[in-house]
Amino acid sequence: MNDDGFRTPLARPARRLLALAFCTLLPAALPSPSIAQPWPERPITAVVPLAAGNAIDVVGRIVLDQMSRQLDRPIVVENRVGAGGTIGAATVAKATPDGYTILVHSSSIAIAPSLYSKLPYDTTGDLAAVIPFGIQPSVLVTTPKKGFKTVADLVAAAKAKPGVLNYASAGSGSTSHLAALRMLAGAGLQMHHVPYRGPIDAITGLLAGEIDIYFLPLSAALPHLKEGTLTALAVSTSRRVAALPDVPTTLEAGLPDSAYEFWIGLFVPSKTPPGVIERLYREAQTALRLPEIQEKLRTVGMEPMPLDREQFGRRLRAEIDDVGKLVKAAGIPPVN
Repeated sequence: MNDDGFRTPLARPARRLLALAFCTLLPAALPSPSIAQPWPERPITAVVPLAAGNAIDVVGRIVLDQMSRQLDRPIVVENRVGAGGTIGAATVAKATPDGYTILVHSSSIAIAPSLYSKLPYDTTGDLAAVIPFGIQPSVLVTTPKKGFKTVADLVAAAKAKPGVLNYASAGSGSTSHLAALRMLAGAGLQMHHVPYRGPIDAITGLLAGEIDIYFLPLSAALPHLKEGTLTALAVSTSRRVAALPDVPTTLEAGLPDSAYEFWIGLFVPSKTPPGVIERLYREAQTALRLPEIQEKLRTVGMEPMPLDREQFGRRLRAEIDDVGKLVKAAGIPPVN
């Protein structure tokens, strides 16, 4: 229209051009179904494959609680126990890969492919390693009554009577079992394996004098070491631990290729969007760098394990191969 309110000859074509321009620009202004929505928009479920109170559960909650505050979304821990942690791992491996179902597991995840002939998931194919939360060292312990004050004392006694001394584990194929196998292979020793139903039973057997040595998690070992009911001979890690600065590593004690590290970390379904995986990594990394979180982890015996996503993935694949060789050499039969 002109200033008097009458249409001009150019009004109709101009309206058509404006309509065409509006239709052209409209798709760019509307959200596209292919564009990822902000994450997270709702609570996240974190599956822990062992019972509440276990080291994996305790460490996981320390880190996840902080991540929840950073993300401003609840992270709900769900304990799915059974079959050596494979039930919980399978739950996450088969979950919708949207970042709302994650897994907190340990180095036991690298053992499962060698222990179970019919594992319900592909460890490296169905799961992606995000970040390690840290290492919980194992301590090679004995009771004062056994008379071993050093690893050298133990080695000498074991070589004098091959197969007579024994060692406990929390079960065949457990991390305590593999730590002992590593140590025995490095020392060239033969000792009798006594598997228990879990760490509590193994400690009880050790304190009762039924067992000569046991690789005990640091957090469980510290109270006994302070009370003097147990003696620390070495730690299984590749370097000494802050809580026991005077206790050598098995490597320092002269046993080559004897280090075995129990770690805890975060995993997601492998097809989770890269942006979500990266966000989880960044938030976990931020949490792990906070002094208050580091202090909480130290109180439960955790040591730092600073690896990025790629390094953690390589570590997992290498451990699966390495543990497979160790299990095969030890003649541990697979579970059907």
